[in-house]
Amino acid sequence: MTDSSEKNLREFSRVDVVIPFEVRLVPPEEKQNVRSIFVGETRLPDFPTPPDVEDIILAEWLKMLNAKLDTIIATLSAREEKVQIMPQKKINISGGGLCFDLNDKYMSGDLLEMKMMLPSLPSTLLYLYGEVVDVRATDEYYHTAVRFVAIDDEIRDEIVKLVFKTQRNILRRKRG
Repeated sequence: MTDSSEKNLREFSRVDVVIPFEVRLVPPEEKQNVRSIFVGETRLPDFPTPPDVEDIILAEWLKMLNAKLDTIIATLSAREEKVQIMPQKKINISGGGLCFDLNDKYMSGDLLEMKMMLPSLPSTLLYLYGEVVDVRATDEYYHTAVRFVAIDDEIRDEIVKLVFKTQRNILRRKRG
């Protein structure tokens, strides 16, 4: 049990997501010019969330169709933007940073460029930059924690929207 006076030091909520994700170490000569950006900032209107469907079988069909449409849109968006298909990676993300597991070892203080595709409509490609704040070795990988740097509020808002949408979906699944 925790002491009631103990403060939650996290500024943002976090979730685990599996999304297209790549990371690279930023070389020293590029460090002065980093800035997180959207690639292909085309946006569709924010569609209202439909009401929950009472029929369980129909709800499952609708989820499957929605997943297929999301995949098709992501594929078309990636082709349109001439983006190579990135590997899917499980990350833990918040508005302040993210954590992931890699075979590559980075050091605290390293600056990383992270390229990821957010599952919005259409899919949003982001280039984010972060400073490594923690690295923990396991038998199989390095668990790496990164704090975002050079990120503007619009990009942070997109990440926070992803976190809340994912949390909302988790709660809906738990409700049944």
